[in-house]
Amino acid sequence: QVQLVESGGGLVQAGGSLKLSCAASGSISSVNAMGWYRQAPGKQRELVAIITSGGSTNCADSVKGRFTISRDNAKKTVYLQMNSLKPEDTAVYSCYAYIATTMVRGAREYWGEGTLVTVSS
Repeated sequence: QVQLVESGGGLVQAGGSLKLSCAASGSISSVNAMGWYRQAPGKQRELVAIITSGGSTNCADSVKGRFTISRDNAKKTVYLQMNSLKPEDTAVYSCYAYIATTMVRGAREYWGEGTLVTVSS
């Protein structure tokens, strides 16, 4: 089984910065991709950013130029550096991982519990 442990959420003023982290642990064979989704009240969950094992990244247009996703393969950890935060960035941010384990065939999707980011005006 795989567990995703998130940290870094909290309250920040508009224009400020936060850095989220998500560490994967368990019987992991390979981490194919990790990233972040978010869901604001009354809205659907949306992709924020994702990074593959090869280093390719994809970010939502709304966060390009402000957010940066990175990874530490040795630590099986993904980071999301969030700068110039806006009130509309307020949401629950959930870590996503596409991981192959030693227990089952193929890779599966895993989700963290989510961490709340609140940006005040």
